[in-house]
Amino acid sequence: MEARAVEESVESRVRRRLRELRVERGLTLRQVSDRAHINISTLSRLESGKRRLALDHITGLATALGVSADELLAGGSPVDPRVHGEPVTRGGLTMWPLTNRDAAGGLRTFKVRVSPRRRRPPDQLRSHDGHDWMYVLDGRLRLLLGDQDLVIESGEAVEFSTWTPHWFGAVDGAVELIAVFGPHGERAHLHD
Repeated sequence: MEARAVEESVESRVRRRLRELRVERGLTLRQVSDRAHINISTLSRLESGKRRLALDHITGLATALGVSADELLAGGSPVDPRVHGEPVTRGGLTMWPLTNRDAAGGLRTFKVRVSPRRRRPPDQLRSHDGHDWMYVLDGRLRLLLGDQDLVIESGEAVEFSTWTPHWFGAVDGAVELIAVFGPHGERAHLHD
């Protein structure tokens, strides 16, 4: 019984390291599965614990991740909890990441500064897959949400489906807020 408990802890540790190393290196499941010559669904099941890890997986996975088998089997060094990321400025928004990539199931948190010059919405509001959540720290935020034209005051929060066409900007000065975006919202606000 004790040997089985040790075996399970080694397997769960390798599973954790597999995901940590993949995410650290910014690799997708597809990229690692291609490099390791393992079916993508097998790799996904290995990471999630739905399939037992076999010894013949270790070498291919270690190679795909650019580490030795010993490094994959090791407990790994403690993860630095600090969030590293430079602010991104685009379209009157400056966004500082407050969570690391792939945290919390793909949700990312940002501190956002809305420029006082961001007052005029585009001719056509955009929509995308997902859900946005915002909390206004300072200033007055204008939120166009479908047919609604809302002013969100300091201390207020909003939450909405991003399938609804939307835009946000400043009312009468700079706005600071905390926002939580899913992958589609992050892409829409930071990269498109």
